[in-house]
Amino acid sequence: MLDIRLIREKSDFVRERLGTRGGGEDAKIDELLRVDADRRKAETALQQLNAERNRLSKEIGGKKSHGESTEELEAQVRQIGEQIADLNRRATSFDEEQRNLLLQIPNLPYESVPVGKDPSANRLVRSWGDKPKVNGKVLDHLALGEKLKLLDLERAAKLSGSGFICFTGAGAKLERALINFMLDLHTREHGYAEISPPFMVRRDCMIGTSQLPKFEPDMYGLEEGQLFLAPTAEVPVTNFYRDEILAVVDLPKKFVAYTPCFRREAGSAGRETRGIIRVHQFDKVELVKITTTDKSYSELETLVADAERILQLLALHYRVVELCTGDLGFGAAKAYDIEVWSPGHVGYLEVSSCSNCEDFQARRMNLRYKDVDGKNRFCHTLNGSGLALPRLFAALIENNQQMNGSIRIPEKLQPYFGEKEIR
Repeated sequence: MLDIRLIREKSDFVRERLGTRGGGEDAKIDELLRVDADRRKAETALQQLNAERNRLSKEIGGKKSHGESTEELEAQVRQIGEQIADLNRRATSFDEEQRNLLLQIPNLPYESVPVGKDPSANRLVRSWGDKPKVNGKVLDHLALGEKLKLLDLERAAKLSGSGFICFTGAGAKLERALINFMLDLHTREHGYAEISPPFMVRRDCMIGTSQLPKFEPDMYGLEEGQLFLAPTAEVPVTNFYRDEILAVVDLPKKFVAYTPCFRREAGSAGRETRGIIRVHQFDKVELVKITTTDKSYSELETLVADAERILQLLALHYRVVELCTGDLGFGAAKAYDIEVWSPGHVGYLEVSSCSNCEDFQARRMNLRYKDVDGKNRFCHTLNGSGLALPRLFAALIENNQQMNGSIRIPEKLQPYFGEKEIR
C-alpha cells in the first residue's frame, strides 16, 4: 500500500511512475485525493466541535458552581454531541473508502526498472551454463513422465479435475528429493530459518501481501471469503510478524518454507496448460526476507543468487531477466525472473520470481522496526521462489534424458534420491 502522504504531496510523481506500468490509475488517484480531502475536512471539523464542546462544558461547570441556569448551554452540548457522532460516522466511512482505494493501487516501480509495456521489454541480466545437446529424439516432460510412470494426470483428473498432478513412483520420490535438497541448501548454506506454516490463511493476511483484493478470482476461498488456501508460502511467512515492531538488530529476518500452493488460474485457459506447467496445485520452496529500508536492494541481489544456486548445483542452464514496469507484479517495486531451459518446451520456464516490495506490504500488515534513533519505520519485504515445482521437475527430467530412455539424476541430488538414474 502506498503512503497517502506521498500521493497527496507528490501526486504528479506518483502518476508518472504508475503510468510506466501501463496507466489506468489516474481515475483512482483522483478519487483517492477527493476522499482524502473530505476525510481531512471531517477530522478538522471534529477537532473544532470537540474543542467547542469542551469549552461549553467548562462554562457549564462554572455556572453551576454559582447556581446559575445551564439549560441552554446543555442543549448546545447535546446538539454538538449529535454533530460529532454524525461526523465520526462520516470520518469512519471516509477512512474505509480511502483504504479500499489504496488497496487497489499497485506499487511504484523502482527508478532503475526498465520501462516497457510487456515482457518483450524485459532485460536479460545474465545466463548460466549452456543448452544441453540431447542425442536422439527429445521427449517433453509429459511423454517422459508417462513412459517412466512418474506421474498420472488422467487419474489426477479423476480425483480432482483438470489442472492437478498425481506424481507416482519415482516421480513422487523425485519431487520429495528436490524439496528436501532445496530446504537443506537454503538452511545449511544460505542462512535461512525454516518455517512450516499453516496452509490456510486469513483474509487479512492475503490483503497484507497484496493477493487481495485484486487477485481474489484466482484464489481458493473458504468460510465466505474469510479463509483461503495459501497461493504461496509468501503469504503466511511474510505475515508472521504482522502488527509487530521488530528490533533493527534482529534484521534481516530470512525464512524458507515449503508449502503446496493453490491457485485457480482464472483466465489462464490456453496458457501453458499442457502437462504440468500451469496447474491449480503445486509444490514450492519459498524464500522471504524482512529487512530495513537501506538494505533491501542488496538483499534482493543475494536472494536471487540463493535461488540461482539451486539450478547451478543441478547443472541446469538458465537465465535471469529483470522485469520491465509493465510486467511487474502488483506489489513489486523491482523483480527478477529466473527461467530454466526446457528442451521439451523448446523455451524457458519461469521457476522463480524474486521481488522487492519495499514497504508496500509492510504498510498493509503494519509491520515495522525501530531504527537506531528509536523511530518506528515500516520494514521492507522481499520474496522469491527457491524454487518452484513442478516446472523445475519438468526441466530436470527433460535436460537429463538419456539415449537408453533413462533419466540421469544430477550428482548433488543423488544423496536425496538414493539412485543415480530413473529407468
